[in-house]
Amino acid sequence: VVTIPAVPRRRRMALKEISSNRCFGGLQKVFEHNSVELKCKMKFAVYLPPQAEGGKCPALYWLSGLTCTEQNFISKSGYQQAASEHGLVVIAPDTSPRGCNIKGEDDSWDFGTGAGFYVDATEDPWKTNYRMYSYVTEELPQLINANFPVDPQRMSIFGHSMGGHGALVCALKNPGKYKSVSAFAPICNPVQCPWGKKAFNGYLGPDQSKWKAYDATCLVKSYSGSQIDILIDQGKDDEFLSNGQLLPDNFIAACTEKKIPVVFRLQEGYDHSYYFIATFITDHIRHHAKYLNA
Repeated sequence: VVTIPAVPRRRRMALKEISSNRCFGGLQKVFEHNSVELKCKMKFAVYLPPQAEGGKCPALYWLSGLTCTEQNFISKSGYQQAASEHGLVVIAPDTSPRGCNIKGEDDSWDFGTGAGFYVDATEDPWKTNYRMYSYVTEELPQLINANFPVDPQRMSIFGHSMGGHGALVCALKNPGKYKSVSAFAPICNPVQCPWGKKAFNGYLGPDQSKWKAYDATCLVKSYSGSQIDILIDQGKDDEFLSNGQLLPDNFIAACTEKKIPVVFRLQEGYDHSYYFIATFITDHIRHHAKYLNA
């Protein structure tokens, strides 16, 4: 008779493993859980580097852009090699609640499903489920810290487009929580761009003074927290740069005024795609490893 040690019920119920694949000596996994904040089933991806077998590693959170799931980053960016090399656990959540049966949630690609914008909604009918900010900054890290070999004191965050916006906002709203932050083609000033105006009006209501709490450019202007080094890569041939959705100049100007160090690299010939992300992902992992492994 083989006796299997009892796992506490709560923990066994908490996570359901969906997939696991060996990758650069580590494991790329996807899990599903019932989210308390979002009141629905959520998937997230976790890369466990080889170093995680022997002890606790730093945690690096990736936030994806509009229409993405947890799959895009893990299958397209090629980040695993650098994460393996630097011994980072990398966590990639989904971009919104799923299947909440809210009227209108699937009507457009830039609002509702796949477009949570990393805010806590205050408006009906979104406010019950659309709490991605609290999910990413509180619930998910607690879940990761409880179930994986990570050091809760060492975490950083990065992302792309809507997720770049999310990463900057999470870091600027929580001084000291993240050791470093970086972004690819972030939506830098959402209160001023069409995507942001649509999303914030829907999730946060018509009072634009409430929007500033989730705008990196506005947050920088009032930032008084610990020193934070920001790295941003932006493709020069990005259609969303030229049509005024990203507005990095506004963010850079605000950082310069507040003497917040930001490395902004305009990359000649690159667009908004994962080909662009894959090209520079190793630089970003290295940026975070410098602070996480210090």
